[in-house]
Amino acid sequence: MEMVKTPEAYFANHPEKSEILQKIRSIFLRTELEEKMNTYCWNNKNIAGIGAFKSYAGIWFFNGALLKDPDKVLINAQEGKTKGMRQWRFESIHDINEKTVLEYIKEAIENQKQGKEIKTKKKPLMVPNELKEALASDTTLSEIFDRMSLSKRREYSEYIRTAKKDETKQKRLKKIIPMILSGIGLNDKYR
Repeated sequence: MEMVKTPEAYFANHPEKSEILQKIRSIFLRTELEEKMNTYCWNNKNIAGIGAFKSYAGIWFFNGALLKDPDKVLINAQEGKTKGMRQWRFESIHDINEKTVLEYIKEAIENQKQGKEIKTKKKPLMVPNELKEALASDTTLSEIFDRMSLSKRREYSEYIRTAKKDETKQKRLKKIIPMILSGIGLNDKYR
C-alpha cells in the first residue's frame, strides 16, 4: 500500500466519504490553520484533523475536552483512554452546519493561542529484552533506533512485547530489524 501524501489522494481512497471530507476541509481552509495532510495546525501545534471511517467521516480536536461544546456534538471515542481528544462525527454532508463547525474550530485555535492544552503523562518506553539484545549487538541498529521518534520506538517495542510466544517474538524481531535499519516506522505505510 502506497503512503497517501495529499488530502486529495486521501479523499480518493475514501470515495464514499469524499463529499463530507471535502466540505469539512473547505471550512478548515477558511481559517488561519496550516494544512498538513489531513491535520490542521497553528504555530506547529496540532489543533484538529479530519478522517474517514466505516460509517462516518469526522473531525477530531486534539484538545477537544477544553471546548465548551454547547451543541453536545463531541464524543470521546476511547473512554478511559483518551484524555483530551474529542471527535465530531458526520454520517452525511447534510449533518454539517458550516457556521457551527467554524465556531468550534475558532474556539480550538483561541484555546491554543492562550496556551490551553491537556497535558498527558507519557508512558515510559519499555523495550523488551529481545529487542534490547538485538540493539546491544548491533551499534548501527542501535543508533538508528535511538534517533527514531519516541512513538516509532514505542511501536516497535509494543510489537515485540505483545507477542505471547518466544517464537513469535523472534519472528517479529527478524521482520523489524530491516525496517529499523531503513529508518522507517512499523506503521508508516498507514500514515
